[in-house]
Amino acid sequence: MREQPRSGCAINAAVEVLGDAWSLIVLRDIVFGGRRHFRELLTLNDEGIASNVLSSRLRQLVRHGLLTRDDASRGQRATYSLTEAGIQTVPVMVALGTWGMNNRPTTPELTVRARILAESPTLTADLMDELRELHLGTRRPHPDRQSASDRLQCAYEATLGDR
Repeated sequence: MREQPRSGCAINAAVEVLGDAWSLIVLRDIVFGGRRHFRELLTLNDEGIASNVLSSRLRQLVRHGLLTRDDASRGQRATYSLTEAGIQTVPVMVALGTWGMNNRPTTPELTVRARILAESPTLTADLMDELRELHLGTRRPHPDRQSASDRLQCAYEATLGDR
């Protein structure tokens, strides 16, 4: 992957980092699945990512500043963390999920979270604040609120329970 974008176009610059078949899927699994280790990302991925592809994408995401990788000591698992740039992909993923939900065949079980987040900008913002706390150590502005991931899970279960 090139270090400099082909042009000064903002869409091109984003697509060059996020536009391959796996980068947003890896970020999705970290953001929404809470997966922070290589083995979790590999074995719990619904799309069946290959280990060499995952390794390559994680390196690229670190190189482009969307993730950091801690230096694990020998025998320890390396932990990946989102950077602020990585956290700022959440609204992009919500928009892509909304588009996919409206224009492509999907399953209700895997579309519920996309619909819930599309309908609740406040929940999306709270999720981003929660990710900042978890990955960057920044205190949430409203720590007294129920966590966004808990609210999302409750809405998910309620929606599936209504079926």
